[in-house]
Amino acid sequence: MNRSFGGVAALSVCALAALISMLVFQSQRRSTGGPSSQTELTFYCAAGIRKPVEKVIEDYFKDYGVQVNPSYAGSGALLSKIRGSNLGDLYLAASIAYMKDARKVDLIDEVAHVAKQNLVFVVRKDEKRTKNIKTLEDILSVKNGRIYLADPKVAAIGRAARKMLGEETWKKVWDAKIASVDTVNMVANGITTKVGDIGIVWDATAKQYDNLRAIRIPQFEAKTKQIAISILRSSKHPTQALHFLRYLTARDKGLVRFKEMGYRVVEGDKWSSSPRIKVFAGGLNRPAIEDIIAEFQKREGVTIEPNYNGCGILVGQMKGGTIPDMYFACDTSFMEQVKEHFPNIIDLSGTDMVMIVPKSKQAKLGIKVLKDLAKPGLKVGICSPEHSALGHLSQVLLQKHELWDSIKANLRDSPATADVLVTQVAAGGLDVAIVYQANTTRRTKDIEVIAIQDPLATAVQPIAVAGASDHRHLTNRLLDKIRSAEAKKRFQELGFRWLGDKKQP
Repeated sequence: MNRSFGGVAALSVCALAALISMLVFQSQRRSTGGPSSQTELTFYCAAGIRKPVEKVIEDYFKDYGVQVNPSYAGSGALLSKIRGSNLGDLYLAASIAYMKDARKVDLIDEVAHVAKQNLVFVVRKDEKRTKNIKTLEDILSVKNGRIYLADPKVAAIGRAARKMLGEETWKKVWDAKIASVDTVNMVANGITTKVGDIGIVWDATAKQYDNLRAIRIPQFEAKTKQIAISILRSSKHPTQALHFLRYLTARDKGLVRFKEMGYRVVEGDKWSSSPRIKVFAGGLNRPAIEDIIAEFQKREGVTIEPNYNGCGILVGQMKGGTIPDMYFACDTSFMEQVKEHFPNIIDLSGTDMVMIVPKSKQAKLGIKVLKDLAKPGLKVGICSPEHSALGHLSQVLLQKHELWDSIKANLRDSPATADVLVTQVAAGGLDVAIVYQANTTRRTKDIEVIAIQDPLATAVQPIAVAGASDHRHLTNRLLDKIRSAEAKKRFQELGFRWLGDKKQP
């Protein structure tokens, strides 16, 4: 009896220990932003990409205990299914064209590239009738050549082949077929098992079959197709879905599986379950982007570390070796100094420089033009030329009008950011200051804004992602949010001119 009781007790202790371990594990996942194993994801995946995706799903379950339930079919067939059901979390297509189609009907949100592939004709290596085939002309001249094709209405491979060959050539190929099927895998399997002699598949698919020989033609080599994965608008678990998307597209996780199977993968991000993104932004830009950043990090389940400061200070930090993942400058002059770190710079917004005075003092002060800043006894505020883009631009502007030296005697404050000047003028601590128009929109009850009539009194705000960022694709998704239609509205409400829609160099 005692031995039996002791065995039960031992088992109870083990069970309790296992339960505690599981709870601690789940707690750690939640605290680090990782997914919950209680979540299941529905994943619509192009059938031709099945082999690497199956391995990624298996790896992901081992690492995080999250069940991803795939549904494989042709890219077009899957898109029709998604549109009809309005259910699911992720969609992977063999061609980026399907993402464009999905975007048009508002089915997807975030999109990430996975790998590149080209179309090829394939024949069996051991088939004598097709051993000398090398060109499209050879293929079309084969007598009784049994061509096996994927249907362009449901499969990305068929749609791409039709477009690349052109209607006239496609008709010849299509008319010569013995049958059409729904997926590229079916084509490859059909050629392998001698159902057909000639087929069109992806080059990566051909590499997965030892007995297939790929025939490359100029029409197919002219354009590479991009495999892409997206988050569906219908997802009830977008944060978990994004975690899997980042895993699948990470260079040291999911993309390893794709590379093993012959895919030409993109240069993905370095894997982190809970990545941290550093953003440097001039103080001017803070009101426009801080809510966007908060929304983005909540949805993605990541941490954004913003550093809002004068651009001179931020540039100094970068020259000292601290390169952020993203930099949003107050003026192009302060992006120019570090442009070697940011390969694709976008002019996002613009704003004018203005003078501001307390509304209660405007009549008494009588400030109308720049030279009025030199009136004896005025308390003037101008941002630091060394620490601030606005300060630098203000100095250049005043030097142009030969006013810099005469105004120096009136300077009472030179902070790194203009919001300090706005607060001081509104409170009456300063009589006048030079700030950006976009700094003033939320304080119009307290301050009077005076335009500066000079072409130098303007600034353009450039933004860019660091080329060496370990999380370049993730940061580019943040950039997409900052360039979105919703963001455009925020910028304009704050008094910025929106430049984000313009064609960038």
